[in-house]
Amino acid sequence: MKLTKQSHACIRLEKDDGRTLVIDPGGFSEADAAVGADAVLVTHEHPDHFDEGRLRAALDANPAAELWTLRSVAEQVSAAFPGRVHTVGEGDTFSAAGFDVQVHGQLHAVIHPDIPRITNVGYLVDGTLFHPGDALTLPGQPVETLMVPVMAPWNKVADVIDYIREVKPRRAIDIHDALLADLARPVYDRMLGPNGPGVGGAEHSRMAAGQSVRL
Repeated sequence: MKLTKQSHACIRLEKDDGRTLVIDPGGFSEADAAVGADAVLVTHEHPDHFDEGRLRAALDANPAAELWTLRSVAEQVSAAFPGRVHTVGEGDTFSAAGFDVQVHGQLHAVIHPDIPRITNVGYLVDGTLFHPGDALTLPGQPVETLMVPVMAPWNKVADVIDYIREVKPRRAIDIHDALLADLARPVYDRMLGPNGPGVGGAEHSRMAAGQSVRL
């Protein structure tokens, strides 16, 4: 399948037959980030991952498109799209537009002890690519491609390095990077790359918005 990086935490996956799945078309992503998708997955309710306008644009553009997400998001849009919004949680498995998906995780990472934690799920797609949302959730099995939340209010680079080491993917690709200043990007590239402290042999890459790669 082809992976296209959208801005921030959003990615687009496309099979050879054209069926397309989009994960986390949030407010930091392009306005049409999910348009053209056959299926959309949302990891949690924070606005940089879930933007109702972007989601509605996708579901309106394709009457056959469906959404899989956790309850907090589903409750906000299910009435407008009856039968097309599916609520999922940890341990669930389903097929979305020909993609086999497993759900892992329960809670958003701790931002601060005084800030209540919300629910968050990660998605393992076709047994090869894992998008954890806003948590350093383990996918529960070896994966080829790990989407890594590289910069967030709730993490630091040591957490990112240890996460990649623990998952041991073949490749690690940055997401959740809209808050990372251009000045800092080479620093992160160096820390996560072959001349850094080491990420367990994983190939690390940073993709620009709109850039694609075959997986």
